[in-house]
Parts: sequence; C-alpha cells; structure tokens
Amino acid sequence: MNKKACAFAVFLLLAGCQGASSETENKGPSKEGAYSVTDFAERTVSFEHPPERIAVLGNGELDIVYALGKEVVGRPTSAEPAIVAEAEEAAQVGSSHEIDMERLTFANPDLVLGSFPMNEKDVPAIEGMGADVLLTSANSVSEIEQQIELIGQALQEQEEAEKQIATIKEKKQELSANPLHKKDKVLLVYGAPGSNLAALPNSLAGDILDIAGGENVAASFEQLDDFPQYAALSPERIMEANPDRILFMAHGDPANVQDGFIKEMEQHAGWSQLPAVKEGKLELLPADLFGTNPGTNITEALDYMRALLEEDGAEQ
Repeated sequence: MNKKACAFAVFLLLAGCQGASSETENKGPSKEGAYSVTDFAERTVSFEHPPERIAVLGNGELDIVYALGKEVVGRPTSAEPAIVAEAEEAAQVGSSHEIDMERLTFANPDLVLGSFPMNEKDVPAIEGMGADVLLTSANSVSEIEQQIELIGQALQEQEEAEKQIATIKEKKQELSANPLHKKDKVLLVYGAPGSNLAALPNSLAGDILDIAGGENVAASFEQLDDFPQYAALSPERIMEANPDRILFMAHGDPANVQDGFIKEMEQHAGWSQLPAVKEGKLELLPADLFGTNPGTNITEALDYMRALLEEDGAEQ
C-alpha cells in the first residue's frame, strides 16, 4: 500500500482523533489571572474572567461547548449543517488541519479550542491575534472525559461538566456490568479514496470497540510511525486476522470507503471465505459518531457499537 496515501487518509481525521505523542515545543506564555488551567500540551493558560467569545476547530469541542451551556463565534468549516443547530450562524473558521486565519481573526475570539499536537504550531499566530488557546485530543473515551473537564474549567462551568462526565462513566459501567457472551473479532477500517487503514486499540474507535465488548483483530498490527493509532492494511493481514465483522468509518462518506475496499479485496482468493463476508457482516459506521470526535455524544457511539455486537453475542 502507498505509504503517502496512508498518511493522507489519517490526516483527514478530525482533530479529536489525533495522538498526543509529540513533545511540547511551545508551552505558551503564562499570565497572571483569576484562575488557570493546564491543557493537553501541558501549557498553562490563565484567565481574568470566563471567555465569552469562543471559537472551536473540531466538532467534538463544538458539541462540548454547547453541552456546557455556552455558544461559539467560530466553528469548523463544513459543507454540511453544523452538528449543533444553534451554531449554524457562527463563522466557519477552517479546521484543526487548516485554519482560516482571516476568518478566525474576523470572528474575534478570546479563546480558541484546538487539537494537540496538530495545532501546537499555530499557537503563536492565534495568540498574536489576542486570543488564548487550549489544546486537547480525543484518542479514547477517557480523553473525551478529560476534554469536558478542561473546557468546563476554562468556561467556569465545572458543575455541568461533572454531570456530562458522570453520564459517560455510567454508560461505561453499564456496559462493563453486562458483558457479551461472545466476543466478535472486529476489523475497524478507516479510509479515504485509494487508501484503507486499520484502527488500533489505542484509537478512539478502538477504545469504543473494547468498551462495547468487541475484540480488535488489528491489536498486533504494526502501528504507523506518524499516526500510532492506525496501521496499514494488506489483504494478507486481513485474511490472517479472519474477522467476524468488518466496520467501516470515514470523515467523509463511509459508503465510498466500503465500496472501494470490497472491490480491492474481491481480487484476492479467500476473501469470500472470511466469516464477515460469508455472513454479510460488513457495516457502515455513522460518520458523526465514528468519523470524528463525537464529544458528549460518545455515549451514543458506545450504544451503537454494543447494538452491533449484540446481533451475535447474547448477554450473559
């Protein structure tokens, strides 16, 4: 498989799915204020008062801000309606992958929520326009809980943040208390046209699968150097893994990913004999829950994954 294509595919993931694997180069200036928070890049940011004009570069952060009872002046650029209807009229300021600095400046935020480590390089430019920056990541359900806690601290909405976190923890406990009788062997495929990758257990999708009660057949696959939450896929690896179920996700259109993957695999002997193929267990995962950080809707993602797995494994 073309390594450049693999890298490009992972690059399309939203900020929430990026890893926190690099050393912080810019800790950012620390100013005295009424209260301070420390973000995922170990940068300490101080506030005189709760930010009122907030811009976000990812959908997960957008959801969290509104779940905490606040609103934004800037949201991720998208051809689709905003994931939060109330944010539809907010300025579209690009994404964590490519910030539209002109639009972001025009939105005049006093706080920008970005991705770690992707937006570390952008901190000086954003601070130069007079805004504070908080960087987070979402490679697991636990990290989403930490995101909510951090944003709640920054916005001084700790009580509501605690409620949201408690709801997520309750969902995890519910699933843990009701294990499946049978653990499906699952291959999680993330793709873009011309490239397919396997989501590893240390990715957000991999963590969702584990909590919901599935087994990730890619657990032993070699991770990509630049994107350690993913591994390159090959027909040989897939045949050897022998998955019971293959689940497709993408930032864009999962249906195109599935069609391209199947066309490629149909050229290889043994494909039709895989349990997932013989039993028709090739599924598309909703892009709003699995192609991006779902924010507080992570409970819906967990429920969705458990429902798929329950088709095969009755609870004990």
